[in-house]
Parts: sequence; C-alpha cells; structure tokens
Amino acid sequence: MTAEQPATYPDVDERLLPLLNEATMEVVPVKGAQAQILATSQNATVAVTCSPKFGLGRTLEHCAMAAKSGRRVVPHLAARMVADRASLRDFVRRLADLGVTDLYVVGGDATTPVGRYREAAELLDDLSSMEHPFTRIGIACYPEGHPHIDDDRLWEALLRKQDAAGYLVSQMCFDAATLTSWLRRARERGVSLPIRIGIAGPLKVPRLTELSLRIGVGRSLRFLAKQHGLVGNVLMGRTYDPAPLVRAVLAAEPEPGSDIEGLHVFTFNQVPVFQAWLRTQAGATA
Repeated sequence: MTAEQPATYPDVDERLLPLLNEATMEVVPVKGAQAQILATSQNATVAVTCSPKFGLGRTLEHCAMAAKSGRRVVPHLAARMVADRASLRDFVRRLADLGVTDLYVVGGDATTPVGRYREAAELLDDLSSMEHPFTRIGIACYPEGHPHIDDDRLWEALLRKQDAAGYLVSQMCFDAATLTSWLRRARERGVSLPIRIGIAGPLKVPRLTELSLRIGVGRSLRFLAKQHGLVGNVLMGRTYDPAPLVRAVLAAEPEPGSDIEGLHVFTFNQVPVFQAWLRTQAGATA
C-alpha cells in the first residue's frame, strides 16, 4: 500500500462520515477565536481549551459565547490553573448557568500550580464531592506517552481517574497502530472507558510538523514521515489529510463499535479549513 493508494474498508467507510460530522472541534481562545466558533455549524460541539497564558476567565468567556450561539460546549479545565475548592465551585457554577453538561479535565501545562491541585485526579476528587451539572466528564490519555510523566504513573493516574469520568480523549496521534495497541493494553489493565480519538485537522504540513513536535507527538510524526513522504509534502506545502488515519483506526478497533465513541479534532483555529475538507469527504462517500 502506498500513500497514493490508501486502504479502503467498506464497513469502516460507513462509520467514517458520521464520526467526522459529530466530531468535537477544539478551539484555542486567542484573538479571532469567536469567529472560529461561529464558523462551526449550529449543532456543532466545540471544545474550548484552557491554558496558563489566557487563564480560566478567557475559557469561560468563549464558552459563554459558544453556548449562547447554540453550540454544544465542552470546556477544558486544567487542574493546575485552579487555586482552590472555592475557585473550582465558582467555575462549576458559571458553567451550570450556561447550561454546560460536559467537561474535559486535564492536569494542565503550567509549570507551577496556582493552588492546591497538581493533577487532574485531585481536582476530580473534589468535583465528585460537590453538586455539579456535568452528565459527562472526559479525561486525557496519552498513547504515545507524556513528555514529563513516565508510563507507570500515567497508567496509575488513568485507573484512579476513570471512576470519576465517562470517556477518554487521546493526545493527537498520526499512527493507527500506536492508538490501537495502546487501547488493547488499556483494556488489559482495566481501563474500560470509551475513547474519543484525537486527530489533527487538515493543516499545511510544515505548520503541522512544527506544532506536533512542540506538543510532544514526535514518535508518530516520524511514522507519518516514513509512511507518507512527509519530507516531500513539507517541501511542496501540501495539506495533511486525517481520513486515512481514522479509517485505519476503525479497521483495527479492538472491540468494533464499542471502544471508539467519537473524534476530537485539533483544528488549530482553522475551523473553515476543516469544514471545507469535511464537505469534500461527504462528496467522496456519497
């Protein structure tokens, strides 16, 4: 099989377009993010990230705009950015006022926690003991590992957190074998939550390469380079196509139809590009 002759899986293709249409689209709340949110369809699910640079207030601001525009909202909440239990309660109350029922909890990238929470598990413990509106809570998983946390600690944390969560969201990955082999290991270790596969949206390959190395997914990026001529694509300024990855993951799903509940698209605030690409996928499968 070559990059010019992608594998096709008839049963998988029936699942591909619904998963793409129902994917969560991640938006970073920087300048211009409101326009990115409004570029999604009215029934879209939008995840708004949370980072040390912009603070919890910026996340809430964009969640409010998205919710009031009719979108379904999944706020990110980084534990290391929450000062204390009172701050957590206030964040939860403000989301409840917006009608938000889905929350994605991560440890966060802040080098130094602003308060008592060092990791997501600690925040989830406090969250579970207070009244909240969330019918679904997602947690992160790292099929390629974490640049600052060893694998044993990752597995221990995942098992601890899963009782307070309803689904997993994987880090961005480019290698189907890495994703599916990790999922098999997770099931063997007792992790039973369904997963939303983290995929990169269509993006010019040079920019995607830069961002991928920055967030620590170099291993599967090297796989992409070997299998799909990444160097040539960089030189020619081509755009990454995530569809073959999704097809391959679905084809190798350990428990077909039960492990993978959806997709989480890292749009890099290029929502119109993703929407245009999605229309081409709809035409290709018509």
